[in-house]
Amino acid sequence: MRFTPALLVSLFLVTGALPAQEKKARPINPQVVRLDLKGVKVVKKDELLKSIATTQSHCNSFILKPFCLISKAKYFYTKKYFDQEEFDRDVLRIKVFYWKRGYREATVDTSVVKRSRDKVAVTFRIVEGPPTLVSNLIVTQPTALLKQKDIEKRVVLAKGGPLNLIRLDSSRVFLTQSLWEKGYADAQVDTSIVVDPAARSAVVTLRMDPRYLTTVEDIVITGNKGVSDRTIRRSLTFSEGDIFRRSDLLRSQRALYSSNLFRRAAIELRPPIDISTPDSAKIVVLTLQESPPREARLSAGFNTVDFFQVEGRFSHYNFSGGARQLDVQAAVGNLFAGSLNGRGIFRNVAEIRNSDRARYFAPTYTASVDLRQPWFGSARNELALSLFTHRRSAPGIYVDRGYGTSATFTREVADRAPVSANYRFEISKVDAGDVYFCINYGVCDRPTLNALRQNQKLSPFTLTASIDRTNDPFSPNRGFRANANAEHASAVTVSDFRYNRATVDGAVFRQIRKRGAIAGHLRAGWVQGRGSTAQAVGVDALGGTILHPRKRFYAGGSHSVRGFGENQLGPRVLTIPLKKLQQVDSTNAACVSGTSVTSCNPNAARLEDRDFEPRPLGGNFVLEGSVEARFPVWRDLTGAAFIDAGMVSQKINSSLPRRRTAVTPGFGVRYRSKVGPIRADIGINPGTTESLPVVTEDLSNGQRTLVTLQQRRSYSPAKGGVGGILNRMVLHLSIGEAF
Repeated sequence: MRFTPALLVSLFLVTGALPAQEKKARPINPQVVRLDLKGVKVVKKDELLKSIATTQSHCNSFILKPFCLISKAKYFYTKKYFDQEEFDRDVLRIKVFYWKRGYREATVDTSVVKRSRDKVAVTFRIVEGPPTLVSNLIVTQPTALLKQKDIEKRVVLAKGGPLNLIRLDSSRVFLTQSLWEKGYADAQVDTSIVVDPAARSAVVTLRMDPRYLTTVEDIVITGNKGVSDRTIRRSLTFSEGDIFRRSDLLRSQRALYSSNLFRRAAIELRPPIDISTPDSAKIVVLTLQESPPREARLSAGFNTVDFFQVEGRFSHYNFSGGARQLDVQAAVGNLFAGSLNGRGIFRNVAEIRNSDRARYFAPTYTASVDLRQPWFGSARNELALSLFTHRRSAPGIYVDRGYGTSATFTREVADRAPVSANYRFEISKVDAGDVYFCINYGVCDRPTLNALRQNQKLSPFTLTASIDRTNDPFSPNRGFRANANAEHASAVTVSDFRYNRATVDGAVFRQIRKRGAIAGHLRAGWVQGRGSTAQAVGVDALGGTILHPRKRFYAGGSHSVRGFGENQLGPRVLTIPLKKLQQVDSTNAACVSGTSVTSCNPNAARLEDRDFEPRPLGGNFVLEGSVEARFPVWRDLTGAAFIDAGMVSQKINSSLPRRRTAVTPGFGVRYRSKVGPIRADIGINPGTTESLPVVTEDLSNGQRTLVTLQQRRSYSPAKGGVGGILNRMVLHLSIGEAF
């Protein structure tokens, strides 16, 4: 066959036009730029939107909103397109959504309006109609296995409320689980509904049939390689011959996951050979998938106070077998402090008042070796041993060195209710200026200060009990949790610092609607030094007034009274350099010459509150309370309004302030993230004026001594006016709820 030029041109035009015709004939779905649900009153719009296929084009994140105004690129913006078939099905989906929730007469009308050639706006107009109400709710059981109050707690469908089939199914599941907890794993709960369409009412009946008591006949373990069957069996709270309960299954599964040995731990029942004749003796099958037994990580960072830090951790989750967990971790900080001090964003340690500053440039560190044995003699027991050492510092205030060991035995007496006993032996040495010891230990004479700078033993024995009955570990809105702690240190525990200490802490949560909650929190603590402390630390003349600062109580901060900075609610004193006092009180000859430093005037006209540094003393007794309302704002963003109150009192030193009490309101927002709620709170400080003692250092005959000025300072950092209101606002940023 011969191809002429005209024929070739014709073939080219035809073949070139075919794809164009096909492309032109192919329908293009318009973009949905707006989606409205009108008439929605009794259900949540967000839940209804999730039940339909038609969705609106949207920005990928609230943070990306400014970029979405400029560009609709896929990195910032997700485009959604109109599908006529799914749109028609959405009408049925909405009716079913309302039907399940008791609104059986709901009607839906729709409209699709063009916004441009390839964009549309979609509207669903819903008439919800009257609900079908539950006129009577009957729950029966052949024998009284469940108490009436337990039944009422688990039946979430309400008499007189809409015939909500989702709540009815949840009630059936909750009752079945309660019977399983009694040992009736094959229990059945049947439901029946008799509807009167004319009266728009329904009679609902739930019939419980426990059938027979179930036991564990055998336990089959599959999938394990490096972890022995014996170790896995020790983690289980049930064994052959036991009554098969749901709580034992869940607790055993949680124990397997918490060991970090398994990435998957499924506990299931082997189906019976004949499904029509189930057996009361159950074969429990554990299907496991192991995780790597070792884990190591290394991290580095910096902040403006501690300069550069490096941290490392190594974990072995099956050390020498038996699910024994070994953790070795160490962190080194204050690196390059000498060269970075006072440069750029880094704090100038040399500006802090103290008699010896060089030690603050040395590296700080913490290191520990922890060995934990879960399932020690029982699935409910755990034994932990630890060795530790540290060198901590607060720039310009103290350097705390220590090393020691601890042992802890924990038993879970009930689900999420552990009780533990701990003994900790520590030898510590505090290297600090006179101001630190004078303020924190309540002693200021030279012989005592020298004694307190020696190695001292801090070795308490502690009993701790806690219980958690909340519905969410990160953001609970139902239930309660509480813990109590009792601590004793004496010659019997080989401790130089001797005291008795007790704390109780509790929180309760009540749900308001679906995402809101009212929460309350209470904390109380008491500590009393023992009379033999002074002699044990090497100071015979002091009596029993010495109490280690770590064991005192402090209030104020992001998890305390939020109208105050960290530890700033309570008795305090002010410190100021003598040079600053002499500079502003120039007309006071005795002050300027140094012959009578105590006569310096801390209220001199040119002295500002920012020239003083407030230092918390801590106290023997603390009492805190909070009430917080949490409410939804938008998607994962929630708001909060709170009132915090607290009181700290001390009997350590009668010459220092006795107590401080405050009530502070505030507000905040939380963003629900994968690591927990990211929280920003603003507490409103009362802004009251305090009359506080002023302490400074005096250099006499080459010796630095601490002196307390004769006059007190009228201290009020929050002044009047707009600036004063802003000064009273205390911002707290943290991860996790306040309580």
